[in-house]
Amino acid sequence: MVTSATMPQSAPVAVIDALNGLLEAELNSVFRFMDEGSPYLSRATVEVKRPLEAMVQTNHRHAAELADLIESLGGYPVPRSVRPEEQYLAFLSLKFLLPKLANEKQFTIERYENALGAIGNGRPEVIDLLRAHIATHRRDLDVLNRAAIDAARK
Repeated sequence: MVTSATMPQSAPVAVIDALNGLLEAELNSVFRFMDEGSPYLSRATVEVKRPLEAMVQTNHRHAAELADLIESLGGYPVPRSVRPEEQYLAFLSLKFLLPKLANEKQFTIERYENALGAIGNGRPEVIDLLRAHIATHRRDLDVLNRAAIDAARK
């Protein structure tokens, strides 16, 4: 017999909605175009290539963690929309793209912070995951800003 004490309690709809919004942001991130076949990675120096590759993997991991968290809270991971591919990216140089990646990272950080603010002092597993993602995004932003400055000097 399953009692209410043994059944997982669903998270409030607002929490699931905020998490789905973050999932959407991760899935729509321009980092999804920075895979091994990307012309940017093949042209990038090792100092830039390795962090970008790590950011791509982090993007995939964050999306999976958010989807898993949504499911564990009794929700369904359903991002509202996924942007179509930005074909114009194929024509940009890495020097031009790095500041765009930094802007995207800053926007992602803001989305996470807004979600934290909307959730408030909710479930610890949600707060802990979002804070961990924010910390990773902040480190990535520092790397991107430094790489953009270095690329601009060349």
